[in-house]
Amino acid sequence: MNRFEYVRAGSVAEAVAAGAAPGAAYLAAGTNLLDLMKGGLATPATLVDVTRIPGLSAIESLPDGSTRIGALVRNSDLAHDPGFAARYPAVAEALLAGASAQLRNAATTAGNLMQRTRCPYFYDPASACNKREAGAGCAAIGGATRLHAVLGFSASCIAVHPSDLCVPLAALGAEVEIEGPAGSRTVSLTAFHRLPGDAPERDTVLEPGELIVAVRLPPEAAGFAAHARYLKVRERTSYAFALVSAAAMLRLDGGRIAEARLALGGLALKPWRAEAAERLLAGRAPDAAAFREAAEAALEGARPSGEATAFKIELARRIAVRALERALAGTPERVPALPASPFSAPLANPLPSSGAIAHA
Repeated sequence: MNRFEYVRAGSVAEAVAAGAAPGAAYLAAGTNLLDLMKGGLATPATLVDVTRIPGLSAIESLPDGSTRIGALVRNSDLAHDPGFAARYPAVAEALLAGASAQLRNAATTAGNLMQRTRCPYFYDPASACNKREAGAGCAAIGGATRLHAVLGFSASCIAVHPSDLCVPLAALGAEVEIEGPAGSRTVSLTAFHRLPGDAPERDTVLEPGELIVAVRLPPEAAGFAAHARYLKVRERTSYAFALVSAAAMLRLDGGRIAEARLALGGLALKPWRAEAAERLLAGRAPDAAAFREAAEAALEGARPSGEATAFKIELARRIAVRALERALAGTPERVPALPASPFSAPLANPLPSSGAIAHA
């Protein structure tokens, strides 16, 4: 690990001032950053500790019906907050499907957005990686690609984004509140993460010194509470990143789909919101044919980044259909013991939109 300076910020303004210095990085729980530093993959000159900044650890219901999640809200606190879980059950389900309980007790909302890819070539200093070193090449291309992208990749990078939380947030139209040397700005979550293009070393649209202060869910996001699910396929049931995941939400009216939301994970370097599929479902009867068409639309343009990734395209179609079917069946009163797993038995007693969600 490289030698570094340590600064503890007492306010957002202090953090931004320190974070604007060349080579500075923000530190919250450090569940990803410290691992990267230990492996020599991140070498910040200064760590700016933001964990003591007041006002960044609150979950707030705003007068306009939106919900503001502070950047330092712990994943476990967000998932187990009764009011939040009742309004956004797919977000809670995604959080409980991610990492271990120990990590969820430490990891923060902003840190989840900022975590880096788990591509093994990125983590191997002996392998060429454009994400780690611009212009170095991509050893993953032509290598072992089972975990890699089928959407949005480029000749420079075929990695995927690892977050569970970001998938339902993208489906619900979340926005990221940012403070920086140039002032405040808000960016939609779907625009926050960058596809690799020819600059894969840049994960997000953040400029030097900019700090995430909150994530905001719009008022209409709570309207999907009665029919919302997150589904995750992983190589082992516990503590694994998604091969493919899907967040599906439906708002029903008179036996038809008034509005749908669908986003996929594990397929690209950002959560993939399937807006074409959402438009296709609007006004349709919620049946198998509509769900299959939506899945096809969601994966339009998908192609393997290597021979080993071809299976992910069909797997993603099937998981999208299953997530929509589970959303149609209704949000369960209790999250299954294996949250977000396709092997969890469907649960009865759909949750009313005003109900509370418990955890098995």
